[in-house]
Amino acid sequence: MKLWVNGGLHDADAARVSVLDHGLTVGDGVFETLKAVDGRPFAMEPHLDRLTRSARGLGLPDPDLDEVRRACAAVLEANPMPLGRLRITYTGGLSPLGSDRGDAGPTLVVALGETSHRPDTTAVITVPWTRNERSALAGLKTTSYAENVVALARAHERGASEALFANTVGQLCEGTGSNVFVVLDGQLHTPPLASGCLAGITRALTVEWTGALETELPMDVLERADEVFLTSTLRDVQAVHRVDGRELPGAPGPVTAKAMRIFAERAAQM
Repeated sequence: MKLWVNGGLHDADAARVSVLDHGLTVGDGVFETLKAVDGRPFAMEPHLDRLTRSARGLGLPDPDLDEVRRACAAVLEANPMPLGRLRITYTGGLSPLGSDRGDAGPTLVVALGETSHRPDTTAVITVPWTRNERSALAGLKTTSYAENVVALARAHERGASEALFANTVGQLCEGTGSNVFVVLDGQLHTPPLASGCLAGITRALTVEWTGALETELPMDVLERADEVFLTSTLRDVQAVHRVDGRELPGAPGPVTAKAMRIFAERAAQM
């Protein structure tokens, strides 16, 4: 396995980032995860646009997108696989201990790991912790991911693959690494970006291709929604068959099944 670190390819066991990198010491970094099918990254430009937005949100210099593209191409060529998780990580770089950022410049790492297709349906849980829609990090894809690690571990303990958060005012927000959609009376809805959720690339394509409405939704909508599904880079559109103790028999339901079909057809044309 070869990774790109700060300008070149390295064997995985020889790739090095300083222990004083700000991404490690204080989580000062941003990242993107792309699906790569037979060496071709899916929706790369929207992901790179979001990488830049996230970097600006942290006050990091804009990433050199030409270098990022070169790095991704080199990693994909060096590590052929049918389905991969392509990870771009961009951090504040070598810095003094503490929150102050150093002047050595950012760190860029690109890595690729083999993955597999997700099942058509999954179980999710809700968690008591909240997303802060007014946080300085709201809507940014940062490496400050510890609360997602904690929530996802809770989900796995309870036989689920994802945990769903409310925001501070009790509205449905998002999962640890996914966006959430619900069906009410045949209409598809998803929380708006103002809820504090990440502007998911798959979410945006699903909204565009299905006509889903961006709607402020109370958390208890999960107790009465006719259908629920998740979207993310590696899930695509994935139906939910259980939310906490509530079973949703027949998942994927008709609206979700249509969304899955539309997404698969349109994505294949990109």
